Amino acid sequence: MNTTPKKSFIFSSMTRKKLGILIASFIVFSATLSVLTYEGTKKTVALSIDGEEMTVKTHANTVGDILDELEVAVKDTDYLSHPMETPVKNDLNVVWEKAKQVAVKDDDEETVYWTTAKTVDEFLDEEKIDINEHDEIDFSMQDEIQDQLQLNIDRAFLLTLQNGKKKEEVWTTSTTVADLLKQHDIKLGDLDRVEPNLKEDVEPKSVVKVIRVEKVTDVVEEPIEYALVTKKDSSLMEGTEEVVQDGKEGLLKKEYEVIKENGKEVKRKLVAEKTVSDSQDKIVAVGTKVLVAQVSRGKSNTASTSNDDAPNKGAAQEASAAPQGGNEITMSATAYTASCNGCSGVTATGINLNSNPNAKVVAVDPSVIPLGSKVWVEGYGYAIAGDTGGAIKGNRIDLFVPSKDQAYRFGRKNVKVRVLN
Repeated sequence: MNTTPKKSFIFSSMTRKKLGILIASFIVFSATLSVLTYEGTKKTVALSIDGEEMTVKTHANTVGDILDELEVAVKDTDYLSHPMETPVKNDLNVVWEKAKQVAVKDDDEETVYWTTAKTVDEFLDEEKIDINEHDEIDFSMQDEIQDQLQLNIDRAFLLTLQNGKKKEEVWTTSTTVADLLKQHDIKLGDLDRVEPNLKEDVEPKSVVKVIRVEKVTDVVEEPIEYALVTKKDSSLMEGTEEVVQDGKEGLLKKEYEVIKENGKEVKRKLVAEKTVSDSQDKIVAVGTKVLVAQVSRGKSNTASTSNDDAPNKGAAQEASAAPQGGNEITMSATAYTASCNGCSGVTATGINLNSNPNAKVVAVDPSVIPLGSKVWVEGYGYAIAGDTGGAIKGNRIDLFVPSKDQAYRFGRKNVKVRVLN
């Protein structure tokens, strides 16, 4: 039996099978080799995309190609560590940060910025925005920059602040006087006032004054001068005097309401007065007794007579001679000098008595005798109603004389007064 064809067939079948396996293995090897070759030619690139770290293998030629592959849209305001056209190399480290929008209002001017700064401090430094230590900003320097951030800067300026007696230059960002006082913790009393007023705007180099106002009571004790009263005494020789009663000053207590501004008195008002003790007149007896020698034939003797009723001579005669016309009033009269207690030496109508010691001036109640009127006063003569006085009310009159001695001598008496015009 011939078996040769059968063996040839089996051999042929086995050969074809091995060939197919060989070809398939080759194809797999080639594909694997191609994949390994493709992957092996990729470059490794480290990326930081807006803070997110990643590593990629890429055949991209440039940094821009990598970002395009990752669908990252890069704007001119963004931060990119390498230019877009930078060739890709193995182990390249690329950083991209998206810029954030920050609006800065600097006083009244607003500007929009794009930045990749991490903190407010970095942003201000990056944009060269200087902040004075007295300026106010509504964020901390260490605060992180957020997108759409609104940053407000209030610029401080110098002005002069006078608080009572204390005056100083201060920095402020206040808009009104009220804000300024609040910023410097200045509180106002009930009577205090401010210039300019609290609602006014404050300006650089301006002056704001806080006037401290206080109301106090001042009690003053003043002496009440005693009057000199003279009485004619026919039992005393002419030219001699005798003190019948010593004079004694009284005491007057006055209460004033005093307004002070920054410690300085600006207004004083008399609110009450009280006589603590009355004055006591000094009474002096003036002698009028005159010795007259009488001669008779072969005999002489001496007798005394009084001249109490003798007519006045010279100027005294003029003072006692009443003029014709005018309205006659009987008034209580006293005398005063330019140096009396509380007197300035200048009358209510401006007459300087110190410069005119011989002036004939009387103090009157203007409701009885109008100021400026020409008057005649019994025992004093013609005068001008040129002054007033706190105690001169109603039918009272005060006559100006050059010296205190004359005033004391005049004392207090009733006189006839004629108002001539």
